[in-house]
Amino acid sequence: MVLRRLRTPLIVLITIFAISVLGLTLVPGPSGPDGALPRLSFFHAVYFFSYTATTIGFGEIPYAFSEQQRLWVTVCIYLSVIGWAYTLGTVFAMLQDKNFLNAVAVQRFARQVKRLREHFFLVCGYGETGRLICQALDEMGYRAVVIERDEAKVGDLELQSYSADMPALCADAGQPDTLLFAGLTSKYCRGVITLTNDDNTNLAVAIAARLLAPSLPALCRAEHAETVANMASFGTRHIINPFEKFGEYMALALHSPAAYHLLLWLTGLPGTTVTRHRDPPGGRWVLCGYGTFGRVMTGALENAGLPVTIIDRAPPADPAHIWVKGDGTGHEALQAAGIHDAVGIVAATGHDVNNLSIVVTARQMNPGLFTVLRQNQVANRALFDAFESDFTMVPSEIVSHECLAILTTPLLAPFLDAVRKSDEPWACGLLDDLTGRFGWDVPAVWSVTLNLAQAPSVYRLLMRGATRPSLDELLRAPVTDRPALACRPLLLMRDGRRPSLLPAGHETLQLGDQILFVGTEQARKELGLTLFNGHTLQYVLTGKDSPGGLVWEWLARRRAG
Repeated sequence: MVLRRLRTPLIVLITIFAISVLGLTLVPGPSGPDGALPRLSFFHAVYFFSYTATTIGFGEIPYAFSEQQRLWVTVCIYLSVIGWAYTLGTVFAMLQDKNFLNAVAVQRFARQVKRLREHFFLVCGYGETGRLICQALDEMGYRAVVIERDEAKVGDLELQSYSADMPALCADAGQPDTLLFAGLTSKYCRGVITLTNDDNTNLAVAIAARLLAPSLPALCRAEHAETVANMASFGTRHIINPFEKFGEYMALALHSPAAYHLLLWLTGLPGTTVTRHRDPPGGRWVLCGYGTFGRVMTGALENAGLPVTIIDRAPPADPAHIWVKGDGTGHEALQAAGIHDAVGIVAATGHDVNNLSIVVTARQMNPGLFTVLRQNQVANRALFDAFESDFTMVPSEIVSHECLAILTTPLLAPFLDAVRKSDEPWACGLLDDLTGRFGWDVPAVWSVTLNLAQAPSVYRLLMRGATRPSLDELLRAPVTDRPALACRPLLLMRDGRRPSLLPAGHETLQLGDQILFVGTEQARKELGLTLFNGHTLQYVLTGKDSPGGLVWEWLARRRAG
């Protein structure tokens, strides 16, 4: 592309140089003592114009020029100035051309992705949700490749202090070529996360991932039922609708508050602390704003057997619900909806300031209200934190939590399904046990498969068939006295059997077992050392240090023999 753009300027420069050199060899020089008119050789002419054509200037060599030569050189100097001005103008125009800059950026981005030699996730969309995803992936030690249409957001990503470089491209993620440049078919790509605010773009990414990389897990955001149905029709496995997901959370909180808090605690972002909310009360509720989120919340409340009065600026002709015309920010609409007798209020509009105004006014009229608040922009967090609502629905956080749980810890999904179906006493007992042991800070959640790739030392031990350690024997720290690790197994999956919830400590291990753990980051590192180092595993199981290295092992066998 560069040579094509500069073809004409380069031809002009070469032509000027060639004519100048040829002319200087033909123009006669000053007469010598014998009356001869010497001419410059091609070597001296080329040498002279090599510095003169660039307007540097050096002098007349190898002798002083004649008047004819000086006249020719003057003409050539002006010609070269014109040629260089034309060439430099073309270069500067090319450097300011957005199409050229985009092409250069794409090529540089493609080279960065090709040079990656570690696993990464492809993130489409670097809005509020994408930023949370990238921050969490970086804290967990994963790389990300980002595609974002907004140039300002790409610049914001480059200013972030991530521990590892994250290649980013300003382009439309809905184009298959863009996804290929971003490494969709790379063997190092572990998954695709499409989080743009355009359902059509998310749909295009989902289709491309399904056709170009069918074995790759794809997580797609969708806010409209039509898009969800379209994605599901061609086999997209993970579709996340933040409004429906929060509706599920709300229904779970109404049905089993302990299960709801357990879910929040296990799927929270690393480094955050979960606050335990009071349980949603039973009784009549008031909902303001009957949009997508409002309809989901109405369904969740009605499915729990709770009556709802809806405030909306344009209420439809729907006799199945009680309607009040208004926006909920004033006393009149809230008074007409019976706010004094209600037990809870949902501010579900798409405007953060209006939502805050609704709940502040409602709390003034009924201080004991249970408040559910929709926060649309993460930038308004300080305002929402100052109000201290019971539930705050942030779409970007809901999507990011769900994505991280599915991609980084696949075993967490079946465990959370079991939690949702559990009864309240079981969930309450498990929540109290785990938070009493690890606190309310979001814990480390990870899974391990007992195979050669993830647990080579245990794999070799089980292959020998000499012993089959139990979970309790394995989950010990490789230090003096071998104390129990600060972690707990939540789920055990074994071929041919149903998943085992909260497996007992005496459960013996088998090849291929998949185990989900929760605990501290230190316990995760210590368990990883045990799984990968045979000598550490031997010490954890027996309490005896085994010699390391070929020489020490040979001496130990000789002494034993």
